[in-house]
Amino acid sequence: MATPGASNTRPDRAFIVLLSALVAFQAISTDLYLPSLPAITADLGTDIGAVQLTLSLFLLGFGVGQLFWGAASDRFGRRPVLLAGLAAYLLSTLACALAPSIGLLVLFRLLQGASACAAVVLGRAVVRDLWEPREAARVLSYLASAMALAPMAGPVLGGWLTELWGWRANFHALALFGALVLLASWRLLGETNRLRDPRALDPRRFWGGCRIILANPAFRAHALAAAFVYSGIFAFISGSSYVLIELAGLSPRLYGLAFATAAFGYMLGGLAGGRLNRRLAIAGLLRTGATIALAAAAGGFALSLRVEPDFAGIVAPVFLYMFGAGLVLPAAMAGAIGPFPERAGAASALLGFVQLLVAASAGMVVAVLYDGTARPMTGVLVLAAAATAGAAFIAARTRAAPR
Repeated sequence: MATPGASNTRPDRAFIVLLSALVAFQAISTDLYLPSLPAITADLGTDIGAVQLTLSLFLLGFGVGQLFWGAASDRFGRRPVLLAGLAAYLLSTLACALAPSIGLLVLFRLLQGASACAAVVLGRAVVRDLWEPREAARVLSYLASAMALAPMAGPVLGGWLTELWGWRANFHALALFGALVLLASWRLLGETNRLRDPRALDPRRFWGGCRIILANPAFRAHALAAAFVYSGIFAFISGSSYVLIELAGLSPRLYGLAFATAAFGYMLGGLAGGRLNRRLAIAGLLRTGATIALAAAAGGFALSLRVEPDFAGIVAPVFLYMFGAGLVLPAAMAGAIGPFPERAGAASALLGFVQLLVAASAGMVVAVLYDGTARPMTGVLVLAAAATAGAAFIAARTRAAPR
């Protein structure tokens, strides 16, 4: 097992690839099957709102599940809890592939989200175990750029799989991904939690720890910045397949390319954040990224009011929004978790819970307001960007924030 044991240790490439795969679980689990949403609607004889629940309830399970996995890892260690979570993910994903009805698919997606979150929350906690806050922001920025390969490659692969073998093939591919990461984690990941809390799962202790974390102004501001910027990303995730396939007329295969183009902006933002980290620090990254995201979202919304949706009119503004999000999200995560080295698992879990609860709400709003135009999606995107800017500027001025 090759886990580095100190903040000044340079991890090998295999370990970095593993960390990237862990933090990519949410992205790959949502984005791979996006091109198949219209096909699921037709095959299971349901409507858009019901199929959208497979996205929103995945996020709900993902957010709530983190509260358990994070606390469990503070009690028992990162390695055994991660392996258990990955095994549960594999089983729930296979159940999704076999679901005979939309009701069971929604249920299994809820369970899939509740187990997938173990990979993400513990991947972030491992980063905090090994690196100090400012260096952790740099590492998370580089992981974000690598993680962007999931939303870039996922919809492209999902579009091919849907056209060749139908929507269920996407879940078979996710099961294979989960099995490979489980094997890699078992072989490469050593224990990084050296500050275990034997009372972490005690309900009174757990909620008391949550109150301590939530009372920290740096955590609140950074967590809200992360939540709002991701809710904009999820507005695009939840609405883009219908807007680009049904309204703009793209095939599932071309939709995958469109989504990958937008996601490439997030990859570039993550790379830029890693390079600018020492010059701008967390506060500067938040301000810069939020400004870019707000300008891009406002332009996209204005465009959707005037013209019918097409490839360029949807993807270009979202590309720029994603670039800004690539600056904001890793910095906000590091700023939220940084003040809690002894509670990194719980802080990471609480951050994820807040982030995904807000994002799931944004996805439901897009589904409820869907009117056969791009305006509900672009409208939620601009509201998310405005809220991100407000939270980011507050976070950048918070005295307790790591600089």
